[in-house]
Amino acid sequence: MEKNYIPTREEAYELLKEYVQNDSLVKHALAVEGVMVHFSEIFNALDKEKWAVIGLVHDLDYEKYPDQHCIKVREILEERNWPEEYIRAVVSHGWQLCSDVEPISDLEKVLYTIDELTGLINATAIMRPSKSIMDLKLKSVKKKWKDKGFAAGVNREVVVKGAEKLGLELDYIMEETIKGMQKVAEEIGLLGEFEQNFAK
Repeated sequence: MEKNYIPTREEAYELLKEYVQNDSLVKHALAVEGVMVHFSEIFNALDKEKWAVIGLVHDLDYEKYPDQHCIKVREILEERNWPEEYIRAVVSHGWQLCSDVEPISDLEKVLYTIDELTGLINATAIMRPSKSIMDLKLKSVKKKWKDKGFAAGVNREVVVKGAEKLGLELDYIMEETIKGMQKVAEEIGLLGEFEQNFAK
């Protein structure tokens, strides 16, 4: 590939499917992509596709190389001549967990903040009678957030730290993350009982 190669969304998705077979991880990638695109609009970003692409591949190495998460992905993307800006953004989402690259740009800070949060929101939506994110309200997510035994694997400290870095209220970030996931509800399997309304 040429030196100034800029990956497209389609290419990023093909790469995701090459390295990630687990359906839950693929849906997580799609959820993060949807939220990244939503926040790119909030931040008036000029290149929404860059936010989408980085959201899609942020966990590219997690299934095959869990012990080298945020390390192996650099090798994979460098081999394909991805721009350093993209690689850095992907690696920064593991800051102080599996990476020492601190999120600096708005894109990096958003990815760092919403990655874990999408997991909590996903778990909350699945527990609802409707099994849907379409009727999910902020108060339900906040209730589950406070219950540390619920979705215990979600690192709440990361979300709080990310919100502080963004200078945004946690409630606002939660609300907008829900909206971003609602936009891709069908792709991430969270339409639930609303499915018939979206039938092709």
